[in-house]
Amino acid sequence: MSKCYKKVEKIDSLDKKILEIISNNARIPFKDVAAECGISRAAVHQRVQKLIDMGVIVGSGYHVNPASLGYNTCTYVGISLEKGSMYKSVVQELTKIPEVVECHFTTGPYTMLVKLYARDNAHLMELLNDKLQEINGVMSTETLISLRQNIKKELPIGQPQAETAPRMEEDWKSIDD
Repeated sequence: MSKCYKKVEKIDSLDKKILEIISNNARIPFKDVAAECGISRAAVHQRVQKLIDMGVIVGSGYHVNPASLGYNTCTYVGISLEKGSMYKSVVQELTKIPEVVECHFTTGPYTMLVKLYARDNAHLMELLNDKLQEINGVMSTETLISLRQNIKKELPIGQPQAETAPRMEEDWKSIDD
């Protein structure tokens, strides 16, 4: 999977205000956003579409509580690979496991960190022994069971960004082919 880069347009204070409103309530009608921002509904729609096209807004919808579907065990699994170059093929295999909901290529003691949901500990053991550890290239796994999620939130929108050292690709975003 190669990457290309495209110039990211700057978002202004009105875009940030719109983002703050809709990130707090994704179901809010655009007419209410328009009234709060002092612009037309069409302007809100155009700006939201621009933010989607720019990759600033990357999704919307409803979040389903996994426990309501019988998935009571949230687990993070650190995966060590025989070689880091096996990452792509391992990711392809992980995507075939419906209980795997996130996968990150990481630094530190693991090559990858995976988040998955299991119905219970027996189901978790089955996922680990019969699925994850059977993937070609997986050398070892370490399991961390989440007992409770205390914080889940979006990054703040209206706060000033921290100053960082300028980077060559500062105003560019990555796009997967």
